[in-house]
Amino acid sequence: MAGKLFKPIPSIILVSVFFFSCSPKAPVITSISPRIGRMGDVITLTGSNFGELREESYITIAGIAPTNSSYHLWQDNFIMVRIPEHGDSGLIHVHTRGKKSNGILFSNLNSMPRPVDGEAAGIAPRITSISPQTGAPGTLITITGSNFGVSRENGGVFFSWDYEAFSFNPFAVREQEFIEVSETELGYVSWNTREIQIRIPDGAASGNIEVRTPNGSSSPFSFNVSGKPGNKIFKDKRSYMINYSVDIRVNEATRPNALYLWIPVPVTSPSQHNVSLISRSAEPFIENFRGASLHKLDNLGTGTNNSINHSFRVDVYAVETEINPQSVRQQTTPLSAMYTQSSELIPSDNQQIRTTVNTIIGREQNPFVKARLLYNWIIANIQIADNIPSFSNNIPGAITAKQANPYAAAMLYTTMARAAGVPCVPVAGVLINNNGSTKQHYWAEIWINDFGWVPVDPVMGKGAAGVSFITKENPAEYYFGNLDNQRIAFSRGERVLSQMESRGRPVSRNQSYSLQNIWEEASGGLESYTSLWGDIIISGVYAQ
Repeated sequence: MAGKLFKPIPSIILVSVFFFSCSPKAPVITSISPRIGRMGDVITLTGSNFGELREESYITIAGIAPTNSSYHLWQDNFIMVRIPEHGDSGLIHVHTRGKKSNGILFSNLNSMPRPVDGEAAGIAPRITSISPQTGAPGTLITITGSNFGVSRENGGVFFSWDYEAFSFNPFAVREQEFIEVSETELGYVSWNTREIQIRIPDGAASGNIEVRTPNGSSSPFSFNVSGKPGNKIFKDKRSYMINYSVDIRVNEATRPNALYLWIPVPVTSPSQHNVSLISRSAEPFIENFRGASLHKLDNLGTGTNNSINHSFRVDVYAVETEINPQSVRQQTTPLSAMYTQSSELIPSDNQQIRTTVNTIIGREQNPFVKARLLYNWIIANIQIADNIPSFSNNIPGAITAKQANPYAAAMLYTTMARAAGVPCVPVAGVLINNNGSTKQHYWAEIWINDFGWVPVDPVMGKGAAGVSFITKENPAEYYFGNLDNQRIAFSRGERVLSQMESRGRPVSRNQSYSLQNIWEEASGGLESYTSLWGDIIISGVYAQ
């Protein structure tokens, strides 16, 4: 039973469930008719793997299951059912033999937005149309309406988001969840008071779109996410309570002086959906400075001690993907151009890297197949272990030595993917084992057009993270395209920060749990100090 209580670490119980090829196939919905109707209408579903008899199977519409008497016909590829009288627009799913189908959007005609005579009432945003009315992740769409504001400021566009619950009560109404258009996916293209152009974010599901501004939220507007070359599900929710801190000891200082601290905050993503602050010991100088909480300590005195503590709740979901490589399109987009660039951290234009990549992929053009070939090559050819010397400033050196530590292995995969023309970002964070212990960890995500981000973890795939962190039977197969829920990400991609003062003295921390170039900056008369950045501590966990 879901709740909001957190159990102490000693009570953590992790259960690994493995599915084999002999398990029954998941039901698949190919179409529904009508797609727009009223509560109480009869609707037909066509598809496959529904089962010849209904028995314990059922459908849900926006989380609500019809009563037994509502079903008129149930066949393996055809269902007729009366829609519940009390319900609303939402995804239709078929649940059979413990499997859940893909979702198809049904829109309640009575709750669809209608034009308002005369001027729009109030100052809240209002959506009047969306074009096109369907699309896949990365698709550019235009939202027209009113009261959006002359610029985005603190506004945002939110899409429906869905996950597969471990224990689903068909008679319970689950609150609608949303995911915002992503900055890292170049999601916001233009914004003015009557028109917004955005790209559909990774993780978006068919359902409702909302525009939210400081003046309020728009009425939901139905939108269908379709045309993807595969499926992605989020499942096995696990909520973590985490604590971490930084301690400062001032050895020598004269006034005026200042110390800036960029403290990483867990990232928000489709698989790390809810990140909420529980407590902190000091208010930040800037709440969210490019993904970090920026703190400023003024006029520190010699011999003084300062400590800043953060506590968050983070909801993490396992990710499972199924992609049909033949349906993947190779396409140049602004996002692919950005995430195939070379940088100091990711030297994808290095000649040794390019030569090795070309040898591995040959004439292959499919980005998904290229990404898999590179993953397989690293698993087969690179020794990965914690005690291997760092190649942080010489990623090609890992190829020459045929060995890498976890950091270098993830950076090597990212670099090789970009050299192959596959958009890729490195991810940094921590792994969590059965006892609640953590260790710094690194992996990657590749972008597949019309699908979104696909996780790739060569370190876990190699089985090189330590036996206490491995819970999958076949890690080499699992960790290309799938990801466990035993990790927390603190950065996705490079986090490039700028100094706060021109004469400031920045400090970096290599191979830490966030890929950011600056962690500290001293200025003025702060001549000598020591800093201790604590480990990520898991103080509680709640498994769904």
